[in-house]
Amino acid sequence: MSEKNQSRLRRARKTRSRIQRAGKARLTVHRSGRHLYAQVIAPGGEQTVAAASTVQKDLRADLSGTCNIEAAKAVGKAVAERSLAAGIDAVAFDRSGFKFHGRIKALADAAREAGLKF
Repeated sequence: MSEKNQSRLRRARKTRSRIQRAGKARLTVHRSGRHLYAQVIAPGGEQTVAAASTVQKDLRADLSGTCNIEAAKAVGKAVAERSLAAGIDAVAFDRSGFKFHGRIKALADAAREAGLKF
């Protein structure tokens, strides 16, 4: 494992421990070079309440690519709508140690615009 990835995972552990102590549901994000994934996980951490990713055909159909800001906005909007349908409107944002920039920021902003509070 690279030193860069180890640093990212260390930052992620630190954030997740704070979120766990707060006892909130969390919106966690993972990005790869090709896709973007988002999940809303219940406060205990035992259940995924809502999920969306660029791998899903219904989201991918309208997009020009799966690893750009437009795709991140679509994933953010979809996960927010699914979370609200499941009855969760307030979450803590877990960016998994990634910088709050680019695709991660676009996903967060789209989720906020769709009605999630964090």
